[in-house]
Order: sequence, then structure tokens, then C-alpha cells
Amino acid sequence: MSRINSTKVGDIEIIALTDGATQFGAELFPGTQEAEINSILKNAGIENIDTNFNAFIVKSGGDTMLVDAGPRDLFGETCGFLGDALAEAGIANDDITHLYFTHLHPDHIAGALTKDGQAVFEKAQMIVSEADHKFWSSEVFTDETLIQWQGLAKASIAAYAGRTEQIKDGDTLIKGITALNLPGHTPGHMGFRADDGSDSFVHVGDIAHAQTLQFTNPEIGIAFDIDMDTARATRKRTLDMIATYGMKMSGGHMLQPNIGTLKRAGSGYTFVKG
Repeated sequence: MSRINSTKVGDIEIIALTDGATQFGAELFPGTQEAEINSILKNAGIENIDTNFNAFIVKSGGDTMLVDAGPRDLFGETCGFLGDALAEAGIANDDITHLYFTHLHPDHIAGALTKDGQAVFEKAQMIVSEADHKFWSSEVFTDETLIQWQGLAKASIAAYAGRTEQIKDGDTLIKGITALNLPGHTPGHMGFRADDGSDSFVHVGDIAHAQTLQFTNPEIGIAFDIDMDTARATRKRTLDMIATYGMKMSGGHMLQPNIGTLKRAGSGYTFVKG
């Protein structure tokens, strides 16, 4: 099974890396009736709420940027294959010049750390939004899960200390690649855009964890969103933009084949591979 998929925007090469996969339960979509979830799945001809964990390589201007790093061993034997995907793409750890975290959730950062908290990508400059860096560095949590997540976020920040860049919406990440603010999932949740003339690609981060459900009905939120209402508004706005302008897209949890476009379908969208 191939773990990579690629596209180009002008001279920019974008490679999706599939780290692994898992399934979600209906309980992770609060406010959505299980009957609606089952109906969407049935109409799509599937039985389970599947999700992937994706990282991305972006090559531009002589730089090689890794976008997110997967969950390492946090979710068992079905995940943790970032190294295999990088090898398939012909990329070594030391080839990575920039490491861009769309946000500091465990399934996006664990693969950038060894089990003893050391940096995996020793030559990479870490890039993260100012808002997410501040949130995970300074927020005081009482929820045990968030406390654990914060510990891993702080470990990532420490491992790449001295070579970290904090960015805002619209900032240039590497040549031709700009940061895209996608708030709600976390306060500083980001994606990116690649643009070359009329050709564009949008990485939507985690605005959708279960594309079959959340593209069909963008109102459906997931329990992992820190601000579900803001995340819902971000999802609806971003999906509309992609469909309106015919942009190529992918994201952190898109299923293979995980690069394509969106077509309007009623009040939602269908994903068209491409």
C-alpha cells in the first residue's frame, strides 16, 4: 500500500503522507443525532466513521517543509508510519528544513519527538502560530486530558527551542506558501495556501476529522474542537471558498485518495479526487 499522494502548484510540490488510520464513534460528535450519522454513512455506502492521520511535505524554493508529524505510537499499531511514508517519498529526516505544526495537538506533534522528548528533525526550524504557542504554553487546565496534551505540546516547544518561529495569518512559511488562519479547533489552528497564478491548493488542517460526515453536513462538530461554534463557522467558510474557486485541497484527516476538489451537494459537499 502506498502511503503518499502528490500534486503540484506551479513549481511547488506537495506530498501527502499517510501516517495511519483509525475509526471514530458517534459519541465524538455531540449535538448530532446518531440516526443522522447512520443515514449519512448508509447513503455513502460505508459502515464506519473512518479517519486518517496525515502529514505533508512541501518543496519550494530549495526548502523542504514537513507539515505536522503524526501521532507516533499514541494510537497503537494502526498509526506511526510517518518514517515509512517519508522513505517512500525519498526524504530523510535531515532533508527537512522547516517543521510547520498546524496546531499542537498530540496527533500532529508526537512524531516530531523521540520517546525521551528529543527532536526527530534536528535540522528543521519549527513554525507554529503565535496563538497556539501561547495557548499551550500558558493556559491553566483542569481537565486531565488537556493537561496531558499540554505536556506533550510543551515538550515539543522545548525540543525545538532556539529554532522556533511564531507566525500569524498570511505570513510566508516558505516560498509561495502562506499561513491560513482556521480558528476554533484550537485558538491558533492553522492551515496553509499554495498559490501560483490561478492555481491554488489549500491545506485545511483539522476543520474536518470525518470527511464523510462533515462535508455532507458542515454543521456537524467534533468533541476535539475547543470552540465548536467557531470551528463550525471556519469549516463552513473554508469549504465554501474551496468549492467556489475550484481549489485543490487536503487536510490532516482526509481519507485516501486525499488530494482533490469539492463539489456542492445540497447544503454540503462531496469530495472529488484529483
